Amino acid sequence: MMVPPLELDVRPLLKNGGEPFQAIMAAVGRLEPGQELRLYAPFCPTPLFDVMTNRGFAHQPREIAGGDWEVVFTPNPSADGAVISSNASAAQAWPEPERQLDLVDLDPPEPMVRVLAAAEKMQPGTVMFVLLAREPLFLFPELIKRGHEWAGNFDEAGDTFRMLIRIGTAGDGTDV
Repeated sequence: MMVPPLELDVRPLLKNGGEPFQAIMAAVGRLEPGQELRLYAPFCPTPLFDVMTNRGFAHQPREIAGGDWEVVFTPNPSADGAVISSNASAAQAWPEPERQLDLVDLDPPEPMVRVLAAAEKMQPGTVMFVLLAREPLFLFPELIKRGHEWAGNFDEAGDTFRMLIRIGTAGDGTDV
């Protein structure tokens, strides 16, 4: 049986001067496997598309009455709770990690700084395993910009974000 989409209307929140990003991410966290998110907003939330793509969702925006927008975010079939960079090849084929970082006890932006510094010292094609206290939404685009691939998900308890990072060719923004 298919689970109906979770609907989230951020129009009232925005009308009252609120910031909807946390509400959207909380809704994403409540989704059941395979469940869609139907978002209503007073504008096309284009910046959200990359964030959701990085979390393993496709998007279908459409303008509705009064200039408002409805966007349906559909999980990609391969997303088994893992989020994967848009430039990633199958992580199952990556070599074993040669470096591990446990950054759970650090506050932002220190984990991002340490991951990027460690990546600079690694050879293309090698893999790093990282543990983080939260999903590193700001790290994802930085890794892609540097040509790295990544895949990650939360542990079973939902407390620690686990991430594999495959080092790319520095600075070219392409796959290895």
